[in-house]
Amino acid sequence: MGVRGLQGFVGSTCPHICTVVNLRDLAERHRSKHPGCSPTVVVDAMCCIRYWYTPESWVCGGQWREYFSALRNFVNAFAEVGIKLVFVFDGIVEQDKRDEWVKRRRKNSREISRIFQYIKSHGEQPGRHMFFIPPGLAVFTQLALKALGQEAHCSLQEADYEVASLGLQDGCLGVLGEDTDYLIYNTCPYLSIRELCLDTLDTVMLCREKLCESLCLSVTDLPLLACLLGNDVIPQGMFESFRYKCLSAYTSVKENLNKRGNVILAVADHIAKVLRLHQGEKKLEEMLPLGPNKALFYRGVASYLLPGQKSPWFFKKSKAVTTLDKQILSMSSDSESKQEVAMCTDPESKQEVSMCTDPESKQEVSMCTDPESKQEVPMCTDPESRQEVPMCTDPESRQEVPMYTDPEFKLEVPMCTDPDIKQVTMSSDPEIKQQVTPCSDPEIKHEVTMVSDPEILEVARAHHVWGESYLVYNVMSRGEIECSNTLEDELDQALPSQAFVYRPVRQRIYALLLGDGEDGTHSLAREVKEWFVYAGNPLKHPDLVRPLPMSVPGGTPSLKVLWLTQGPDVQARRFDVLLASFNLSSMQEDLQAVEGPLRALCCLLIYLFVQVDTLGLEDLQALIAQALCLQGKSTAQLVDLQLDHINPRAVQLGSLFVRGLTTLVFVNSACGFPLDMSDFMPWNIFDGKLFHQKYLQSEKGYSVEALLEQNRSLLMRFHSLKSVVVKACLRENRRIKSRQRWGSHHTGRWSRQGSGSQQPSSGYGRPGQGQPWRYPGPGRRQCEHDQWRRYSSSSGWSR
Repeated sequence: MGVRGLQGFVGSTCPHICTVVNLRDLAERHRSKHPGCSPTVVVDAMCCIRYWYTPESWVCGGQWREYFSALRNFVNAFAEVGIKLVFVFDGIVEQDKRDEWVKRRRKNSREISRIFQYIKSHGEQPGRHMFFIPPGLAVFTQLALKALGQEAHCSLQEADYEVASLGLQDGCLGVLGEDTDYLIYNTCPYLSIRELCLDTLDTVMLCREKLCESLCLSVTDLPLLACLLGNDVIPQGMFESFRYKCLSAYTSVKENLNKRGNVILAVADHIAKVLRLHQGEKKLEEMLPLGPNKALFYRGVASYLLPGQKSPWFFKKSKAVTTLDKQILSMSSDSESKQEVAMCTDPESKQEVSMCTDPESKQEVSMCTDPESKQEVPMCTDPESRQEVPMCTDPESRQEVPMYTDPEFKLEVPMCTDPDIKQVTMSSDPEIKQQVTPCSDPEIKHEVTMVSDPEILEVARAHHVWGESYLVYNVMSRGEIECSNTLEDELDQALPSQAFVYRPVRQRIYALLLGDGEDGTHSLAREVKEWFVYAGNPLKHPDLVRPLPMSVPGGTPSLKVLWLTQGPDVQARRFDVLLASFNLSSMQEDLQAVEGPLRALCCLLIYLFVQVDTLGLEDLQALIAQALCLQGKSTAQLVDLQLDHINPRAVQLGSLFVRGLTTLVFVNSACGFPLDMSDFMPWNIFDGKLFHQKYLQSEKGYSVEALLEQNRSLLMRFHSLKSVVVKACLRENRRIKSRQRWGSHHTGRWSRQGSGSQQPSSGYGRPGQGQPWRYPGPGRRQCEHDQWRRYSSSSGWSR
């Protein structure tokens, strides 16, 4: 993350920019200077979760009770010294950074392969040097922090930009994270989470001013340096030859530095002595070998400019020509605003459309004239942009183009005071019920997204920003979602990837969220782009997944009914929709009889065992037993739990189950929160080591009483849950049998066929064909399930 090689350079060449500070002392000094103003630390949560996860066990699916306790200790340490924490999580992957996201996912896949190789060879968890975060850690961290009463936001653009922007607010002591981009942003001090000692609140502060002194640069030069060195926006190879020329001309090469360190010094020297010599006289593109990459380079530099900031490297009357997205862009600069201005010639209309890069919003903005209001409306230029919404539709290409959003809007949800508009309360947290009033800003009326109703979109945006929903707003605004790596063994695919297991649920929720467009387009005709990691997926293109119709008794209610109305009848309808998304409507009466906290668990288990035929009776008993036994365990007891060995299949099953819990978060928030979110938070329902213990015991043939640790009070609840799951499976002609009776040949459809890779296809497999679910070839991939096909032991998808 951040600027290539900068972290190592700072440690080896500029250690003086790192200063040990005590956050308690900083907070006290702040209060003495600013009475009544609480000192604040903005936390880049995505940088910190690896450091927060301190439990020794991580491979079994996550030690969630231990993790929740660690988060509580972290929060309490700051609360005791009066420091307010504001957490920011990634809400999207920007299109400019998609390639980098894919590169990291591929790297993670290789790491996961090595983890499973180690488990199979040694029968134990690898050391911390191979640590891989448990599935769903970011999602559940966000929800855990909210349960602890913390302010946790989900970003509407790149999270580090929102973190740096919040750092400009009064009272901010620093940004806590581990990303060298925070040395580049001109914001508050950068504090290292890696060096934080929670007991003393000592950490290392990295000073960008001292870095500039060492490099003979100014703070406003740092974005230019970052882009020339390469970062998450600018590909590493773009300026490789330029950096080599700088290094060749650099006369102060230090022998004690590695090549990367000398390159940083050489590029900084070139900026200070060569580029700055002609600053204001020559255009930047005349001094740099930008070639066809001008637009990307300018966008990269502008991405570091926070609200109210400008770059001295954007000059007056600069012109350049480049081709971007098959449009001809003419770059120039407005003499008054000093903003980059590009002229875009529409190939259909032959009209020029003015564009600019707003240094405050770090987005390329094109201006179009609304035919009704005659006013210019800003729009984002990249049709693949993941920036949030308004969007317009090109009448020729019929492609949706997202419109520019005011950067001030990124964390503030607009509130309207129109007395005619009813206030809406829709929150998963009974203690923190946010009142959200949909905004009736006339500009939003021009918004065209995957969902055209501005009121509904506003509610979805609010819950996204406040971290109370998962994936819902991404589907409704951009029609694009992603899911990172899961601990899945690509060489032993007796269990299918979670990407496929839960896809039918997602497809039904897509149909619910997208509804019918104002243009008459039915939701089932729209495709959602899914970037999911699974074995054999090269991630060159997203899977194009179509929604599936949902069969709800009495008809599917609208989102306005589910989200904007209250009452017991509406809550019952929400539960109906949730059951329909899992195709469990016929089980409503049986599920209503299940005690509330176990209802979500029961829904998930039924879905899993109907969908995956390679799950057996031992798996079911282990999952139920661990959930029931967990209720009586203390955190200390879970920490002390020891395992005889690690089973690779149990590792994958634990991850598959936890991904089911994240799917429940998605479904529950989409349906208007029919279930209490705490009922299926993993720290209340799942422990990786405890599940692994029950799995190993069940494999050995332990009795139910032994699995329940001779706790007779749990026996009735166990048999009740098991009965509901077995009964539901029988209705789908699915008999849950003991895996011990199957023999070694019964390993699942994909395990020993063909190349061993599991891929989506545009059609359906049939039982007995003996063919895996194949990738249809390069290019666009269209993926859709039928309404209830499951992973079958008979080498196909069967009813």
